[in-house]
Amino acid sequence: MTDDATLTELNTRIAAIRENIRELIEQAAAYSGAADQERTADRIADQEAQLAALLKKRDALLGKQDQP
Repeated sequence: MTDDATLTELNTRIAAIRENIRELIEQAAAYSGAADQERTADRIADQEAQLAALLKKRDALLGKQDQP
């Protein structure tokens, strides 16, 4: 896969995960049960971890390693 195709795929996946996080936050605001809130918090944490990993890959691809 070329760098441009890889970058495009990473950007698409990043956008999708950001949208998932946004939706999960909206759902969390609507839930009232503790179990639902915990499950949603776990899902948000998982999505945030995936987002961080994708952002790191994208930065490495763009030559922005270890920048804040």
